[in-house]
Amino acid sequence: MNSLRGGWPACFPELTQSNDQAVKKLLEATHTVTVVAQESVFHMGAPCHSYLLSVDGTIRVQLTAESGREVTLYRVRSGDSCILTTSCLLSGEHYPAEGVAETDVTALVIGHREFQHALDESAGFRRFVFSNLSKRLTDVIRRMEAVTFTPIDKRLAEVLLDSRSSDSMTTITHQALAVELGTAREVVSRHLKRFESEGWITLGRGQIEITDPENLVRIRETDSE
Repeated sequence: MNSLRGGWPACFPELTQSNDQAVKKLLEATHTVTVVAQESVFHMGAPCHSYLLSVDGTIRVQLTAESGREVTLYRVRSGDSCILTTSCLLSGEHYPAEGVAETDVTALVIGHREFQHALDESAGFRRFVFSNLSKRLTDVIRRMEAVTFTPIDKRLAEVLLDSRSSDSMTTITHQALAVELGTAREVVSRHLKRFESEGWITLGRGQIEITDPENLVRIRETDSE
């Protein structure tokens, strides 16, 4: 397996600029993996054997209930570590959720033994690991707070605005919106129909046109009561 040390600086300068011998040894042991879009990165219930750092692409980490309903927990993007991978490596637990490549993904992989050795020997690597873990944990808590306490119409307006292209079109499906918002597809469809009746969007087959972005911005920025 090939080292990708030359590919580290842009994403992880904290490690490549370190003079720590344990970190340098770690970089030499690192290899890359590529996963094509829509393929699984890790499965719920599977053991965790490696530390994962994303170089390019997006991984969606999600939970799936027995009913089949899905909810997005967070995304791992370029320059990110995966909070569940880190947690499972540290605790020895199996994955409590699944990771799916939303796009083609290139990631750096560090084996458990190499990860643990660097964690034991390098204060700099420990700071890197736990700083990334705390940042990602904060992101997850904020997301769960939004899912729990922020009204659906506010979050729906935000996702529509964020996902639109230059021509104000988005190809996101009702089901994908439901997964993103952590709710049922029927709830999303009901709110989309209301938005359409207000003249804010136009629903089409497989796409949504934003016809009145100003009102969507107003909904997104309205303080919740």
